[in-house]
Amino acid sequence: MASQEEIFKKLIAHCKEYGFVFASSEIYDGLAAVYDYGQNGVELKNNIKAYWWEAMTRLNDNVVGIDAAIFMHPTTWKASGHVDAFNDPLIDNRDSKKRYRADVLIEDVLAKFDEKIAKEVDKAAKRFGESFDRDLYCRTNPRVVEYSQKRDTLHERFATAMNDNNLDELKQIIVDYDVVCPVSGTKNWTDVRQFNLMFSTEIGSVADGATKVYLRPETAQGIFVNFLNVQKTGRMKIPFGIAQIGKAFRNEIVARQFIFRMREFEQMEMQFFVRPGEEMKWFDYWKHFRMRWHRSLGLGDGKYRFHDHEKLAHYANAATDIEFEMPFGFKEVEGIHSRTDFDLSQHEKYSGKNIKYFDPELNESYVPYVIETSIGVDRMFLSIMAASYEEQQLEGGDSRVVLHLPPVLAPNKVAVLPLVKKDGLPEKAAEVMNMLKFDFKTVYDEKDSIGKRYRRQDAVGTPFCVTIDHQTLEDDTVTIRHRDSMEQSRVALSELYNIIDSEVSFRNIFGKLV
Repeated sequence: MASQEEIFKKLIAHCKEYGFVFASSEIYDGLAAVYDYGQNGVELKNNIKAYWWEAMTRLNDNVVGIDAAIFMHPTTWKASGHVDAFNDPLIDNRDSKKRYRADVLIEDVLAKFDEKIAKEVDKAAKRFGESFDRDLYCRTNPRVVEYSQKRDTLHERFATAMNDNNLDELKQIIVDYDVVCPVSGTKNWTDVRQFNLMFSTEIGSVADGATKVYLRPETAQGIFVNFLNVQKTGRMKIPFGIAQIGKAFRNEIVARQFIFRMREFEQMEMQFFVRPGEEMKWFDYWKHFRMRWHRSLGLGDGKYRFHDHEKLAHYANAATDIEFEMPFGFKEVEGIHSRTDFDLSQHEKYSGKNIKYFDPELNESYVPYVIETSIGVDRMFLSIMAASYEEQQLEGGDSRVVLHLPPVLAPNKVAVLPLVKKDGLPEKAAEVMNMLKFDFKTVYDEKDSIGKRYRRQDAVGTPFCVTIDHQTLEDDTVTIRHRDSMEQSRVALSELYNIIDSEVSFRNIFGKLV
């Protein structure tokens, strides 16, 4: 059985081979941690964004959208704290000359304890069968108890060091737990230092006096500075939200794990403005709404979990991550944060403008509190691809690679395939193609045997294949093949729309969210 690491490598290769993700500037040997989305990747990515956008703005009548500029006045980033505090704790290995995030190295140690615990529990579960009491075993088995105590001790040290921004203690933890460089295998570490992640550039000519500006490291600030613009022009009443999808840029030194951590990435963020004192009610609402959004895709409820933050940003009073089980462990794909009134208060302070909201029901003005939901498009893309990828062994010794993509997100909804390239079948297939393409992303394929064409569509995750054969010319019926089950049935052309629409429409999945 292939290891998770081997499966992940195959997934990365699959993404390139089938037009999902390419290394950027590959003909020039690429650019580290920068990727391009191919013809199938961009369709999947656009469908993810559409699913998020429609769920946020259609299903919540108090959420509207904007599209703010990437460049912002530089004082924006002073007010937000990014100029002074947007840092990662980095450490170098003197032998390999490689740089790592100190917190990630320590999180890897914690993950190893988790793996040891899980291994012991899984062995016991197989041994005891249905009578197995997981909680009791974890509390009483000496080995599991020992691993748990060691993990908790490390976790407490780590959380305290991060909260106190104690760089010396972070290095001491790395030393105490014998963390080695993955490249050199040595423990020859430098001290831990802070590194600012923002990219900077200049606007204006040298002669005119250029202004230093930043590529935005997040999309949220564009929402905050437009709070009153949207509220007044949209006549919005609190509580209401502003949603945005856009590019963000971070000079990640330790960019790794394919598209999981990149220097140029895309975010889907919503800032929800509420009355002070009501933020925890709305934090709980959005936390559970967002989890339902993820689980509605049908990738497996057990693949998601909440991870509450021990270390809160200085402006937050609650924060949780929605984590997904990637091939390299549970990792954050979305964050839900209660940001209090920090952002709007800071922009009011630095701009000198009044950004308060007048509440007609209370007959008073105040700076609203904010609940944020922030999801990485690229991480979402990776989680969907990882959960969907499967190498199947079929009866008769055959095999296939299939992407069990949620049909609503699949790049192509239906493939139209003439059985042979003669006898008027391609012409009939073109008619069927034209009948479907205005409603569904449809592709046409006539090359190779019908079996090979089915395999190609399986590999890109197309939910339906429609085959046009000689009987089609006689009675306007076609063979429709379902990707996951590979079952085929004969249906009338007039039934095609409803069969496909029942699987690929957002309408059905949205019903699970309201």
